[in-house]
Amino acid sequence: MRTVRSISGLWRWRHNPLRRTTDLAEAWVALAALLLILVAAPLIGSLVGRATGDILQKSVQEQHRSRHLVTATVVRKLDRSPLEADPEASAGRDMRTRVLADWPAPDGTTQQGPVLASLKNPAPGDHFRIWTDGHGRMVARPLDSATAATHAMLAGFGAALAAAGLVEGGRRLILWRMVRRRYARLDQAWDKAGPDWGKTGTGC
Repeated sequence: MRTVRSISGLWRWRHNPLRRTTDLAEAWVALAALLLILVAAPLIGSLVGRATGDILQKSVQEQHRSRHLVTATVVRKLDRSPLEADPEASAGRDMRTRVLADWPAPDGTTQQGPVLASLKNPAPGDHFRIWTDGHGRMVARPLDSATAATHAMLAGFGAALAAAGLVEGGRRLILWRMVRRRYARLDQAWDKAGPDWGKTGTGC
């Protein structure tokens, strides 16, 4: 890794008569970048993961307070009812069938609508469970704590990677600008020496 090689150059260039200012500056930039990647990136990832976890856990609590698991009753199987995979089911193994169903609302009324039932061959009167909100409208299954923790961990890991990438990108940009300045100074030196080529005492 070029960053590590540049850092090792800090000691090598210390008393080297061929050392250029830019060589030492490049090594210091690499050392600063490495320290930021090793310290700042994990810290940012931890803070982002913790903040995301707090937000998601609050969402978990809110969803479990506001959503209710009720029993729905099949009225009839709907036409054009091919088996459909539940997008929330693991590996799509939980196959569902579209039916018209009734279910109770919190205010005591009965709601009716098309839903996906966890039944292979639903018949009128069959029962299955669905999640509803405070108005009796069907909603998705509430988020669970384990899933929220996994999302928070992934968010923290992604934030740490992004921070490390930004640091490395900044290091490369700084080095690119340093190299351009070095070449610009060389061009200026050649331009100054150019008019003297071939004259006595120039060594040509």
